Amino acid sequence: MATRVPLIFGTMTMGYPGKNGVRTSDLNEAQEIINTFIQSGNNELDTARMYAGGTTEELLSQLDLKDAVIDTKVYPVKPGDHAPAPLRATFLTSLQALKRDKVRVLYLHAPDRSVPFEETVAEVNKLYEEGRFEIFGLSNFASWEVAEVVGICKAKGYIQPKIYQVMYNAITRDMEAELVPCARKFGLRLVIYNPLAGGLLAGKVTSADDPAAAGGRFDNSGGAMGKMYRARYLQEGYFKAVEHIKAVAAEHNLRMTEIALRWCQHHSILIPSDGIILGASSPSQLQQNCEDSAKGPLPQAVVEALDEAHRIVVASGSAPTYWR
Repeated sequence: MATRVPLIFGTMTMGYPGKNGVRTSDLNEAQEIINTFIQSGNNELDTARMYAGGTTEELLSQLDLKDAVIDTKVYPVKPGDHAPAPLRATFLTSLQALKRDKVRVLYLHAPDRSVPFEETVAEVNKLYEEGRFEIFGLSNFASWEVAEVVGICKAKGYIQPKIYQVMYNAITRDMEAELVPCARKFGLRLVIYNPLAGGLLAGKVTSADDPAAAGGRFDNSGGAMGKMYRARYLQEGYFKAVEHIKAVAAEHNLRMTEIALRWCQHHSILIPSDGIILGASSPSQLQQNCEDSAKGPLPQAVVEALDEAHRIVVASGSAPTYWR
């Protein structure tokens, strides 16, 4: 099923049992989810070394991924992690876990500001020249840092970043004013994550006191992912915005998740060469999300309600910055 903007499957909730954020650990179920995604006409998979304590990549290596391409990311857990030696070691650990000689995209998952960018990108370029990845990507960098990295790479003759992964959805649009012009100027593909605001736009979490589903993004049992997502989205402005959307969704007999995904496809600032990362904890959920993403534009009244919901978030001061 064709979508205006390509879909990418986010594997963050796959991994070994008991690891942070894992909802799918059974190999058969994981394979079925991957099959559903590929059979829907998609072939891009997104992962990261830090996901599920490193076990997401290990689980993926045990699946039949057909002809799918894999992108991975190296996060600076502590200052110095993007110095040449640690960066190389972490990325090679990813390749070993994936049982692959190369990946499509190597992302710097966030900036390590304790290391000069010149040193980091020099090592990235060495890894590229060794044939270990095809595309250099950035995530969670401020736009001026993107410009700095591009400038260094141009001056040194290094591989330049050509893809940027960013938080974006109908009620979280901070990237639009600054990052989008930067990405377009330097030719970076924009790939968005959190199109459903971590699940908030499913309408199931209704207050900051809600314990949420065990193992989900908003799990309140003390895990790192739950803490991060609760701090990001469980804010007064977001709850007011969701209630505003619920009313118009009911009027038009539309599901909240469908509204959110169709907005990303047809009414957002994204262009057809960008990408949208979808996660899923079951094959049926992923199938529904793929089908919804292939549907057409929303009624104008729904689009206007989403614009107002976004204004509610901004006015409340709840909106996170795109680069955190």
